[in-house]
Amino acid sequence: MNVRRKFAKYVSQNIFGMIGISLYILADTFFISQAVGADGITALNLVLPLYSLIFAIGQMIGVGSAIRFAVENGQGKKEKYPWFSNALIWTTIFGAVFMVIGFLFPEQIVSLLGGDASIVAVGAPYTRIFMSFSIFFMWNHVCNAFVRNDGAPTVAMAATLLSSLFNIVFDYVLMYPFGMGMEGAALATACSPIVGVLICLVHILSKKSTLHFRFVRPDFGKLCLSCQVGVSAFVGEISSGVTTLAFNYLILGLAGNTGVAAYGVVANLAIVAVAMFNGVAQGSQPLISDYYGRNEQVLIRRVIWMGLWLSFVFAVAIVLVVWRYAAPITAVFNKADDPVLAMYAKEGLRLYMLGFFFAGWNILGTSVLSAMEQARAAFAASMLRGFVLILLCAFVLAALLGMTGVWLAYPTAEALTLAVTFAGLKKALKHTQ
Repeated sequence: MNVRRKFAKYVSQNIFGMIGISLYILADTFFISQAVGADGITALNLVLPLYSLIFAIGQMIGVGSAIRFAVENGQGKKEKYPWFSNALIWTTIFGAVFMVIGFLFPEQIVSLLGGDASIVAVGAPYTRIFMSFSIFFMWNHVCNAFVRNDGAPTVAMAATLLSSLFNIVFDYVLMYPFGMGMEGAALATACSPIVGVLICLVHILSKKSTLHFRFVRPDFGKLCLSCQVGVSAFVGEISSGVTTLAFNYLILGLAGNTGVAAYGVVANLAIVAVAMFNGVAQGSQPLISDYYGRNEQVLIRRVIWMGLWLSFVFAVAIVLVVWRYAAPITAVFNKADDPVLAMYAKEGLRLYMLGFFFAGWNILGTSVLSAMEQARAAFAASMLRGFVLILLCAFVLAALLGMTGVWLAYPTAEALTLAVTFAGLKKALKHTQ
């Protein structure tokens, strides 16, 4: 198949799939804002870092193991089944730890994340329910990554979209007709990865699949090898949680619960935008891993250039839409017509989204570096944008410019990281010559 057709197929299906994931988080925000109000949005935003941590571990193990699987497949190696089995076993172990903690200590978790008594009352039941399903969230990431790398991106896309649709529909059903409030939103979200796993099984159990599960002893060495190339996926996912945690802390001091609610609107809309770039990155990754395994240098470069151009087009579109429609977008989540919330959210959307001019290339770049087994370069770029620079910029700019500085921290950190990402790509491509 022509490389452009392959790129279009893999990327388009992954974009739809990733947007599907982000839409159910956005649906949570919308339904909670209508049913519970600003306290519900604040509680949701405070626990988002937990989502990010659970998703990040699942992504790191799933994507990392799938990359090793794809590279070995491209090299014609036969010993590949244990990667899938090992990934599922280790995510079961990590997921079980989160399940126990979330079930026993939800009030303490919400309080530790910055919630006062009113927010703990709203957020604790939500936290207990979704953390009790941690294993399924992680399994979903593993199955989706392997199905995508086993030549079935359509099934992976269907799994993501249908699980997201399930979440959105049952958000409404459980929160309104059944009157379950935050607990209903949590239950709908918690059950959605089960739908994703079941759909992935359509491919995994088919004759076309090269994926087989075996009950084997957990192999820590294989886990480490997977995490080496999956760490950029981990940092890419966890960075949103770290950013949210730091921003929540700063905003609580600058603007209180209303400011955190405004940031909740910005952060959840940003998740949808990030999903588009993740779709480009995840769609490119199986192709680059395969071409890298077969030493197809020209095809690797073609995929990278197509990904860079598409990411730039998406960035321009996102910024134009947000700057034109910031006010009506904010109004959708501002049921009480709070003028302070509206003011913070409008400014936040317009400034924060400028970061996507740089973030799109950083997300693609770190994924490409991982796909080519350049773990150190991918880790360096991921750490800078996910932890070091975003935290440094947030605290410095907030001290200098207040809330405006908080919003500008994201684009500043992404712009500074871009030089490191491009240097890593240049070096990686030079080594393939």
